[in-house]
Amino acid sequence: MSAIKIDTKGRVALPQEVLRHLGVGPGGKLAVNLRSDGAVALRAVRGTRPTSDAFGMFKHSGDRSLSVEELGDAASSGWAGGGDPLLPAEGGEKVPRRGG
Repeated sequence: MSAIKIDTKGRVALPQEVLRHLGVGPGGKLAVNLRSDGAVALRAVRGTRPTSDAFGMFKHSGDRSLSVEELGDAASSGWAGGGDPLLPAEGGEKVPRRGG
């Protein structure tokens, strides 16, 4: 355990080792929990990002996006890695493969 000094304004500077362990850096936030045994627990606060940030995260350049209907068809066919997920269960015309 290392000791850290408190400045005249009541601030402390956490050692780099502690910051790395918590996964925080400049501008990061920590939650401070006061425990009944007198200890203080620090936990990194992870920011929340809008759901829209996830859109397109798996898209490869040049691939066309699947429509909601195409995704629904693939999901309803119960595809689990066997066969072609884009071949409708009832037969009929196959949906074009992504990128081709």
